[in-house]
Amino acid sequence: MVQIRLRNTKTRKVEPLEPTVIPGKVGMYVCGPTVYDRAHLGNARPAVVFDVLNRLLRHVYGAGNVTYVRNITDVDDKINAEAQRRRAAGADGTLEELIADRADETIRWYHEDMAALGVLPPDREPRATGYIAPMIAMIEGLIAKGHAYEAEGHVLFRVKSYSDYGALSGRSVEDMLAGARVEVAPYKEDPMDFVLWKPSDDELPGWDSPWGRGRPGWHIECSAMAAELLGEAFDIHGGGIDLQFPHHENEIAQSACMGHAFARIWMHNEMLQVEGKKMSKSLGNFFTVRDLLDQGVPGEVIRFVMLSTHYSKPMDWTAKKRAEAESRLARWFRKTDGVEASDQVPAVVEAALADDLNTHLALTEMDKLGARPLKAAMRLLGFPEAEEVEWFRSRTVSLAGATPDQAVLKGLMERWQGLRAAKDFAAADDLKGRVEAAGVRLKAGAGGPEAELLPDFDAAKLEALK
Repeated sequence: MVQIRLRNTKTRKVEPLEPTVIPGKVGMYVCGPTVYDRAHLGNARPAVVFDVLNRLLRHVYGAGNVTYVRNITDVDDKINAEAQRRRAAGADGTLEELIADRADETIRWYHEDMAALGVLPPDREPRATGYIAPMIAMIEGLIAKGHAYEAEGHVLFRVKSYSDYGALSGRSVEDMLAGARVEVAPYKEDPMDFVLWKPSDDELPGWDSPWGRGRPGWHIECSAMAAELLGEAFDIHGGGIDLQFPHHENEIAQSACMGHAFARIWMHNEMLQVEGKKMSKSLGNFFTVRDLLDQGVPGEVIRFVMLSTHYSKPMDWTAKKRAEAESRLARWFRKTDGVEASDQVPAVVEAALADDLNTHLALTEMDKLGARPLKAAMRLLGFPEAEEVEWFRSRTVSLAGATPDQAVLKGLMERWQGLRAAKDFAAADDLKGRVEAAGVRLKAGAGGPEAELLPDFDAAKLEALK
């Protein structure tokens, strides 16, 4: 069996994955979306990264021996604010109905957009609203153990009661307090204490509890859902580096104070930039996954760009990388079109992925593979097959399949074929060069010449060649 090694944020080391809770079986929990709006490109990176890890785990251990949990946060102040905005704009329904509608709509969007990127559904996808009882039980346990306290309808975690607080991020409480935006509230014993339960008014979603009608804080949700679905100890917890503090730090504190071993390996993907700058609405470089898809960027191209950078490094989305990814994928599709995949994934690709999910190296090695092993490797990394990729098929033109609106291209293909048949290779190469300068790649296929329209295709330049 391939030995998988992963970078553990908590120990700052690359460690072997050794499932010990249930030998031979792997449990992984990844923080999923808060469903108040479309997923932006940064939200998609952890979904893609941990999808590859999920595929690798299934490949190595067997699909039946992997449990992948990715939660949905469907109770949150941001969702409430969006529903209030809709009501103010004249939407029908109670505020609670508008909140539920918004959550359901956004979950549907998320599923559609992630599917377009080749992301498989997780084994379990718990919604926070479905696990309120375990959250309340955990909060009661923390109070009973002296790690939490009630104050003015809120329940807060007592940070100083957990001596290892800060081990994940490697910072002291004082450092975290200096750099954090903490909510100042008179009912807190300490500014670092965080909310486990908060009151809800009659309009907002709420549940009965020993502390009155209210709703859970964000951090307790993941601790409770992970324990319910994976047990008190499991193998991998993942998410974006932005969640390391305070979310994951707080998850560890809550769970440890309940006596849970929780996750052994913590993995975090780095942040995303656009053309070398932080993605933000103020810079005008903020876009969602749906924005790119609607602009005609194929989902597998987005996936390729994301996997071209190691997950532990900042990723830069650029127009150049997008074009290069599309070109490389098209080359792979041409190579594997109509070919049966190998039964085995090439060892060099397995080894790259097993070495802390080195997708950049895996893609580099895949450039060197023959058609059958390449197709097997593409399947493992979650890329579609050439036979089902519409944009690739629509760009490939043969003399037999040329349509009337491709008359100019068909004529040039016939001319190129004639020059090659006459063994006038100098003239044939000259024509090919000029056609390719117009954004069309020519090649000699088994049934005659074929042409592929490239991303920089220029119809006017091609027209000038007839």
